[in-house]
Amino acid sequence: MSVQTSRSDSLAESEVFHILGNDRRRAIVQLLANESGQVDVSDVATEIAATESDTTPVPNNLYKSVYVSLQQTHLPQLEEDAVIEYDTDAKTIQPGPNFDDVLTYVDSHGGNQSTVLRFHLAACFLGLAVIALSGLHLPILSSIDPVLWSVLVLLVVAASSLYRLFA
Repeated sequence: MSVQTSRSDSLAESEVFHILGNDRRRAIVQLLANESGQVDVSDVATEIAATESDTTPVPNNLYKSVYVSLQQTHLPQLEEDAVIEYDTDAKTIQPGPNFDDVLTYVDSHGGNQSTVLRFHLAACFLGLAVIALSGLHLPILSSIDPVLWSVLVLLVVAASSLYRLFA
């Protein structure tokens, strides 16, 4: 068994972006985030090859190409940065000490970031609609001051952002 971690300090943001700048390394992080515990390298290679392939079943030459690139390039890089722990004998990987540092930057990782963004967008559109309609002198909406409404919408978006930041 050859599990090593050559690094224990946290990753700088630029290092995280370098790691995630490659589609296959990003896919490895996403796959590990969706699994619990160890994952076989062959399963990771199969998933990545299936994602990259336009055909079903996945061509064997593509699977082999992905598997070799994982073995020779991507897994050693992720292990060196302590993002994963790679057992070269068992051909398994699991999250390493710096995994969470990288995971926070992965788009599709759980959380409700897209929900928050949708909420912000909806609040902004609602605010703009009310401001625009208040100019039409409709009985209820014309009584609302557009500046006050703008400030209220911005406060809701800001409060939501602060809540998300510190939650």
